[in-house]
Amino acid sequence: MSSRNWQKSSYSAEGNACLYVSSTDDATVRLRESDEPDTILTTTPAALRALIRSAKAGHLDHLRRT
Repeated sequence: MSSRNWQKSSYSAEGNACLYVSSTDDATVRLRESDEPDTILTTTPAALRALIRSAKAGHLDHLRRT
């Protein structure tokens, strides 16, 4: 896994807690956070789209820390 393949999210601010995304030749999507760069989550494009849609629709708001 080359670091040149990682792209920082445009929603990430400068400093800590930045989200990075990368894809592989087989269309696997990889996600990591700047604080834990060795911890990598993998998913499919369809599953990531479903997660983003759910978050935008507010379906995950009950998981928010208060």
